[in-house]
Amino acid sequence: MEQRFLPGMLPGLVRVAEAARRNRGRLLSLAHHLDVEALRRAYRRLRPDAAVGVDGVSKAEYGEDLEENLAGLHRRMKAMQYRHQPIRRVHIDKEGGRTRPIGISTTEDKIVQDSLRELLEAIYEQDFLDCSYGFRPERRAHDALRALNGAVHRGEVRWVLEADIVSFFDRIDRSLLKELLQKRIADKSLIRLIGKCLHVGILDGEEMTSPELGTTQGSTLSPLLANIYLHHALDLWFEHEVKPRMRGRVLLIRYADDFVIGFSRRDDAERVMAMLGERLARFGLELHPDKTRLVDFRRPPRSQTSGKGRGTFDFLGFTHSWRRSRRGYWHMVSTTRIARLRRAKKAVDDWCRRHRHWPVPAQHAALVRRLRGHFNYFGIRCNERSLGLLVHSAKRSWFKWLNRRSQRSRLNWSRFVALLGQHPLPAPVAQTALWGTVP
Repeated sequence: MEQRFLPGMLPGLVRVAEAARRNRGRLLSLAHHLDVEALRRAYRRLRPDAAVGVDGVSKAEYGEDLEENLAGLHRRMKAMQYRHQPIRRVHIDKEGGRTRPIGISTTEDKIVQDSLRELLEAIYEQDFLDCSYGFRPERRAHDALRALNGAVHRGEVRWVLEADIVSFFDRIDRSLLKELLQKRIADKSLIRLIGKCLHVGILDGEEMTSPELGTTQGSTLSPLLANIYLHHALDLWFEHEVKPRMRGRVLLIRYADDFVIGFSRRDDAERVMAMLGERLARFGLELHPDKTRLVDFRRPPRSQTSGKGRGTFDFLGFTHSWRRSRRGYWHMVSTTRIARLRRAKKAVDDWCRRHRHWPVPAQHAALVRRLRGHFNYFGIRCNERSLGLLVHSAKRSWFKWLNRRSQRSRLNWSRFVALLGQHPLPAPVAQTALWGTVP
């Protein structure tokens, strides 16, 4: 198996990675790598503006007496006296008027979680398969999209199984997760420490709960634990049991709990679709009945004038469909999902409303950052129209809320166009291509 060392990995973690690559069984004596230096590195990786937990202590406040705090934390961890404090829960808006619960740990607990993540990452990066892209170092969502795009253009994917797991992070079986971890980790003190980060109370407003299932979304450790869970539940099963039994080409691409499976034959796709729900149920997971479907994604014939009659599917915030190039060839295009574009427009409008009394140069600089952040992800070739719609909506929102700064002075469109000449918003230009040049 290929050895995966991360840039800048310290010698101690390199030795852990080497041991994990050579020994496919259980690893002993790991907890000693969680020393004061590992905690210090975790502290430095914390964002300065990170939200505070139930104790109200920020990174800056914790760092006022950093060395003593880290030494005390290390002593408690070594003596098994460390206790994870309750997690503060907040709710952020989702599509359709729903909310997503996010857990915010205390600064000290974030340090412990991140030091654990660093150690576990050195081990499991030697195990994870190439089909997994989410929350892994040196891998991005664009890499997953590029792999999918390449397989489609090579004709290896004609049918797509679009899958959605219901409330994945809330349904992870913690006992089963610990069993899976113990297949690789024999250090009981490390398993115990991970358990303390899992079995923790949640403070939602004034209500304290202690759920038996799930990992907290928003914690530093949660994405890695989720990857380990799905590595066993999905990736290994697909690689060792599904692929050898298929008659045609098959491809799994997973980004955290968001995944699609591509097939060259319909009968293979129908067989896997019939088995997938039962496989995930063994791990306490459930496929969404309305969002899991098999899509006919065969390339339209050359004589067809439009892409109608061929399905589309959503993956990683994009809607994937067929479109003719200027030379008349069919190629797959990825455009921003309508719901994601609508959410981005609303976010910009809300920002302009809340900050309309800021000085115009400050508003302009912040809007440019927001738009460029959107372009960094959604700015791919053939998606320029969606980017342009967002820029157009941003201009209208900015004009609308600048016009409401005062009842005495009004801003007409001509003056606003002149203002845009001095403070232009970025042009909607694609910044990356997922698959070479379009023929």
